[in-house]
Amino acid sequence: MVAISSVNSENKTAFRWTYIVLPVSILLLSVILTAFFYRLLPDEVAYRFSGGEPTHSFGRFGVIAWVMALQFIFTLLSLTITYIATSAGRRLQIGETDLNRSLFTIMGNLMALPQIIIFFAMLDIFLYNAYQIKLIPLWVFAIIILVLGGVILGVYFIRSIRLVRRQQDKSLRE
Repeated sequence: MVAISSVNSENKTAFRWTYIVLPVSILLLSVILTAFFYRLLPDEVAYRFSGGEPTHSFGRFGVIAWVMALQFIFTLLSLTITYIATSAGRRLQIGETDLNRSLFTIMGNLMALPQIIIFFAMLDIFLYNAYQIKLIPLWVFAIIILVLGGVILGVYFIRSIRLVRRQQDKSLRE
C-alpha cells in the first residue's frame, strides 16, 4: 500500500534515470550495432526466414529504419510511463519510499523486454546478411526472455508483499 500524506519537498517523488536505464542502454547498443554492421550489409537485406533460408528481403535502409524506430518508440514509451507516474506521485504528494522507487524502476525498465527481443532479431538479421550465421529461432529466444521477465516480476511482487506486511506489522506494534 502506498500511503498518501503531506510530505516535505525533499521526500516527494522524483524522476530518476535509473527508472529507464535498461531501455536507454539497449537503444544505445542498437545504435552501436547498427553503426558496426551498416557497411557490411548488402543493398537487399533478408529479414524473414523459413527453414533457415531467407524468404523476404527489404532495402538496407528500410530494415534499419524499422528496427531503430521500434527501439526509439519503446525507449520513449518507457520515459513517458515513468515521467507520468512520478509526476502523478508529486501531485498526489506521495512520499518517495523504497516500494515506490522499486515500482517505478520495474515500470520503466519493463519496456526493455520487447527491446531485447527486437535487438536479438536485429542481431540475427545482421549476422545472417553479413556472415551467413543464423542464431536460435526468434520464438525460442522470445519465450526465454518472457519467462525471465515473469520470474523477475514474481520476485518483485513477493518482495513488495513482504515489505508491505513488515510495514503493517510495524504499524500494528506501534
